[in-house]
Amino acid sequence: MRVLVVEDDRDLAAQIASALEAAGYTPELAHDGEEGEFLGSTETCAAAVLDLGLPKLDGIEVLRRWRGAGLGFPVLILTARDEWADKVAGFRAGADDYVLKPFRMEEVVLRITTLIRRAAGHATAELTAGALGFDTATGLASLDGMPLKLTAFEARLLRFLMLHKGRVISRTELSEHMYDRDSDRDFRSLEVVIGRLRKKVGDGRIETRRGEGYRLLPADPVAPAG
Repeated sequence: MRVLVVEDDRDLAAQIASALEAAGYTPELAHDGEEGEFLGSTETCAAAVLDLGLPKLDGIEVLRRWRGAGLGFPVLILTARDEWADKVAGFRAGADDYVLKPFRMEEVVLRITTLIRRAAGHATAELTAGALGFDTATGLASLDGMPLKLTAFEARLLRFLMLHKGRVISRTELSEHMYDRDSDRDFRSLEVVIGRLRKKVGDGRIETRRGEGYRLLPADPVAPAG
């Protein structure tokens, strides 16, 4: 899933991006408020990490514009400010959570993971679809209680499908969350990965809706009669 990181400190932005990528996310970087506001308004994002002290356009104004445009993806604010008024301003502008600098990268990843999960309607870290399970805290998948051996890309794909189980997801939406904007989004490669994932999670769990996309069944598939 794509996570937008808007941070003018390039070293810090790179560290956050690296931590998010290691956790199975697709980071997208912006280094000033204008670029961040544009990318958040034009690219598909599962969540955003937003610094408040940005050049060109302040983080609070970036957030106000996103929310004013009806963009509802969760936003985690990063700030060196420890004044209560700054936190209040962030929440009033539409922030979902915040961390104070300096922070541990693990905390940023954990908070982003929690925000994305809750935005998709899941209260706990463990996602289930019948006998299929995925722990968003560890990135580990299981089937009938036994661990599944997945590639990093397969795990990212399964997590997204599990977060949105029961909903038909178009190939375009999937590709937007699986690849960054500079990558060649190859639908055929995506179909190959879906095919491999089907074999690992069991036939019938991932449906192909012709002309629409893919759907992960919310419960175990029913075996045909007879």
